[in-house]
Amino acid sequence: MIERYIGINTDYVVIGLAGVMLLFFIIMIANLVQISKLKKKYKAFMEGQDGKTLEDTLIKRLEQVDTLIQKNKKNERDIDVLYKKFGVTFQKVGLKKYDAFNEMGGKLSFSLCLLNEVEDGVIINAVHSREGSYTYAKEIIGGNSILELSKEEQESLDIAKGLIKDEAS
Repeated sequence: MIERYIGINTDYVVIGLAGVMLLFFIIMIANLVQISKLKKKYKAFMEGQDGKTLEDTLIKRLEQVDTLIQKNKKNERDIDVLYKKFGVTFQKVGLKKYDAFNEMGGKLSFSLCLLNEVEDGVIINAVHSREGSYTYAKEIIGGNSILELSKEEQESLDIAKGLIKDEAS
């Protein structure tokens, strides 16, 4: 009788609703299985392994984090100390080997320039001759010398400052 008024066969409506109910029932069973698996995992997680509790594990991890934080602070302090010390160490080196006297050969004389970060340092000049070897030192402040530099000393200074390329002396 309803079929006449709405123009729909009630058998199809009932079959369609039964199919939807079956689909919802299958989805509900799948959800129950997933919830059961999740409960098992939760229980295992909360109980821990070998009798350990989750609380013990968390406390242990937090202690490890505290230890790591302390070690990190120590490392930062040590790095600061190293940076301060590194600023005054010799970081730039220039070496020029040469023959002080043409008759000698072998390039036994040399000029060695050692500079720190702000280009303070020293030039050590060793002159080798047949009579002996003589060593001189000249102070370098801010990349310059108060005393006049020889050609070789100036080259070693320029090599240390990176102004000229070291030509394997």
